[in-house]
Order: sequence, then C-alpha cells, then structure tokens
Amino acid sequence: MEAAYNFIFEHENDDILENLELLDNIVRRPKTYKERRDYFEEYDDVDFRTRFRLSKESCLDVLQMIEDKLEYPSNRNKSISPINQLLLTLRYYATGSQQITMGDYCGMSKSTSHRIIHRVTVAIASLGRQFIKFPASEEEVKKEQLQFYNIARFPKALGALDCTHIRIRSPGGENGEHFRNRKGYMSINVQAIGNANLEILDLVERWPGSNQDQTIWNGSYRNTIFESGQYGDAFLLADSGYMNRPYIMMPLQNPLTPEERLYNESQIRSRNPIERLFGIWKRRFPVLALGIQVQLKNCLPIIVATAVLHNILIKAKEELPSDDPEIQLPAPWDDLIEQGHISEHRHNDNINRDINPVRRSLINNYFRSLHLQSL
Repeated sequence: MEAAYNFIFEHENDDILENLELLDNIVRRPKTYKERRDYFEEYDDVDFRTRFRLSKESCLDVLQMIEDKLEYPSNRNKSISPINQLLLTLRYYATGSQQITMGDYCGMSKSTSHRIIHRVTVAIASLGRQFIKFPASEEEVKKEQLQFYNIARFPKALGALDCTHIRIRSPGGENGEHFRNRKGYMSINVQAIGNANLEILDLVERWPGSNQDQTIWNGSYRNTIFESGQYGDAFLLADSGYMNRPYIMMPLQNPLTPEERLYNESQIRSRNPIERLFGIWKRRFPVLALGIQVQLKNCLPIIVATAVLHNILIKAKEELPSDDPEIQLPAPWDDLIEQGHISEHRHNDNINRDINPVRRSLINNYFRSLHLQSL
C-alpha cells in the first residue's frame, strides 16, 4: 500500500512541475489603453443628434439624473467618465451593432463596453416611474381626453392600447420556443398605452412573443384598475384584437349606417398615434427593430430605457412654443354625447347586433348627431 501512495505522489509532482513550466512559457499580453475621442466636443449638435439620437442638451439632462450611478470612486486605471459611458450606450441603442464594434468606436474593450452598456441601461431604466406615468388626477385625465378629441372628435379617450414585437435572440432552454411569435422569429410582445402626443403612458415588457395581445392585457395592472372603475367612463382605443369591454372602444367590423362609418373613421384616426409611436420608437432606437443580441435578462432593461429616452425627447419637444391653435371642448362630455337626444330615435336592430352597449350608445347619440350636423 505504501508503495502505491509513493507512486501516485511522484507522478502528481511530475504533473505539477510540467504545468509550472508551461505557465513560465506563457507570454501575457501587455495591457493597452485605446484612444478615447471626445465626441461631445467633436460633433456639432446636428451630427451629435444623428449619431446618438439625443441633442446635447437632452444628453446633459439625462446625465445629470444618472451621473451619481455611473461615477467611479477613483480615476485609477484610466476609468471611463460618466459622459463617455452614456455616449457608448446611446450609440448602441442608435445602431444595434455588436458590443465589440461599440468598444472600438469609443476606445475600450468588448468586455468593458458590455459592462458599461448594461450599467447605464439599468440607470436609465430606473427613471421609468418618473417618465412613464399614467394620468392619475382629474386634470391630467381631462388633458389627455382633450388631446384625443382634437384629433378626430372622439370623446373621453384616455389612451390608445396596442402591442408590438421587439426582436431578440433565441433564449434557448426548455422555454425558448415560447418566445417565437406568429411571424416566426423570437421576440418579446410589449404592450404600451400611448397618448395623442406619442408619449408612452404605460408599458408591459415581460411577455414572450407567442402570447396574444388580449392575454397580456388580462394580466396587466392597468386592466385591474380599469375593471375597478377608477377611471370612471374614460375609454381606451384599441384594434379588433381585444375583447369587448365597456372601457375599450374598438372599430366595428361591418359598419352599415352613416353614424357607424363616422364612428369607425374617428376611432381609427384617434388610435393612429399608438402606431406612429411604435414606428418612431423603433426608428429612433434601431436596436429594438434589428434585434437585441444580449441575454434575455438584459433585454427588458433595454426596452424600458429606450422608452424612457423616447418620453424625454417627446417632453422636450412639447416644451417648445407652438403656433397651432388648440381646439377647446365646446361643452361637457355628457352634453356632447347626449346632444339632440338622438337616443330616442335609435333602432332596435342596431342595438341587438352590438354586444358593447356603451359603444352603441356612443354611436347612436354622439356620432349620429355629428353626422346630422354635417348634412
């Protein structure tokens, strides 16, 4: 037995000596520091906005809100400044390129760019509660309703509801195929409620692409609030992919009467901002359209962060003075909907073929009255 132990010990020592000799022969790559260009000073505001999607002023505003989360405790090893970290992340959102390409563009390694992109993304996403807010007070609700009314005279519309697919790489694993949508690629089905100014009021970004829009709405917090009646008689505008609810106004499938056609036209035009919102959001940040090539757990903060930046840009645009006259509400909502007491002349066949009595009342009163006024 002792001879066997000695044999094993001797051979183990031989292996250790061989490994030590190999380590001595390894030549470590010298640590290098790439040149980091100052893009903030190098570009004028036009070129800067083209490459980073934000103006210099907006970029500084965002930096001021998250700078404390990006600063390093010291400048050892040439630490990257908060402004360069933010510009790297914005450039990634604006191009959707590989992280190694972003590292070459900003003068840092791939691993460093990876850590910085996700670090800045989490910092921007933490501003979600500040910039993605659903109207709560009565004044805010009336303001949103008036803005929708200014589009196509649709009354009491509080927001436009829809979903869009954000392309991602396959997460793999047993549940990977749950993310394959009906179009055949991997995605996250993101639900959003937008206002008439193309601002995101509510965002749900956690559902795989195979889930239907109605399923996402049923599991959302905002659905619970509407079901409880907290928003009174306010409406959400949606397409035909949702179920009939008293607070969801969808287009009619087969409009027959003039007031039904007028309702459909007003509903479609008033719901158009959510489609434009998705288009602008994805064109402004192509990483959402080309595909987020990171792990699934890192995709969700990127979606929220780009939504926050989108709202920041929309708010900055709203603060600019406008010469367009704003249409004022000529009368309270109840007076507008019941004007002329058209409900006394409703036809029973129209009522019976519409399973949404609130929508039918709106068509037979308000939109019929608008039609008669146009004759």
